[in-house]
Amino acid sequence: MKKALFFVLIFSVFLQSCQFKNNKEKEKTTGKINTISVIIDDPLWNGEIGDTIRNKFASPVIGLPQEEPLFTINQFPVKLLEGYMINSRNIIVIKKESKNRFEIVENEYAFPQNVIHISGKTTPIILDLIEKNASTIISKMRQTEIEENQRAIDTATITTKKINKKFRIDLKIPKGYNYVLERRKFIWLKKEITSGNTSILIYQLPLGAINRNLPVTQSIIRTRDSIGNLYIHGRARNTQMVTEDSYAPYLFHINIKGKETYETKGTWELKNDFMSGPFINYNIIDRANKRILVLEGFCYDPSKEKRDLMFELEAIIKSVEFIKKPQKKKK
Repeated sequence: MKKALFFVLIFSVFLQSCQFKNNKEKEKTTGKINTISVIIDDPLWNGEIGDTIRNKFASPVIGLPQEEPLFTINQFPVKLLEGYMINSRNIIVIKKESKNRFEIVENEYAFPQNVIHISGKTTPIILDLIEKNASTIISKMRQTEIEENQRAIDTATITTKKINKKFRIDLKIPKGYNYVLERRKFIWLKKEITSGNTSILIYQLPLGAINRNLPVTQSIIRTRDSIGNLYIHGRARNTQMVTEDSYAPYLFHINIKGKETYETKGTWELKNDFMSGPFINYNIIDRANKRILVLEGFCYDPSKEKRDLMFELEAIIKSVEFIKKPQKKKK
């Protein structure tokens, strides 16, 4: 009898632990966008390892007028790897241990979540693991943050029928955006915020619009400045939006939904005015529809941090889905 009770007790404990684990897996992560919880003891954090973490993950975001970190980093000692910390979306755990280890574990404590485990016998080994894997970690975390931002947007979006009809695409655009200007192949949406506004531009160009006789960046800037001259103006005369020429824009060759894309980041200004801010521009080569689809986001928020505003615009743009043309029925 006692033996039977013992096995019942063991089974109950096992069942409860399994249920607890399953419940933990179903918990939703919390925390602000673009934040990393670094679990590392103070002696390591205050030394060379901590410096390397800050240099890699809190380096300045490119394309912003003021210096802002790529991620906001919160450091906690290893003994606090329990409780609310477990629900952080991005976690880096660094320990000095006899076993050398680099591992990315998805959804270890909650969902969606990246837990990066880095350990080594010595400081040089840990530094080497960070150096070799930093770009992979950043890429993974940024993708998770983009998807999380898109999930948040998806809960409250505006109607995009006009965009669907005009450009045969769909975008997840959060409530608060309004259509402020529409032309045959151009749409401008704007959202007012406490101290400024954010905007999304959608337009299309002929497939050969990128001038092969010019550097790609220069060709893209010429086009966006011509669009600004046509449609984006200040209240006074001759105050059209142009690309600020004090800083050279950054160009990246990427892929969006299987399509070759030029991503350009820089700053804009109103000519003969004092307004300015960052922009992110995507020229998507849409060969199936014989066009270049341009999606751009820019913001105006003087004296405020702009990293997360621009990140939301990036998430909106990268939510684009191309609507296939209906096939004609054979007679």
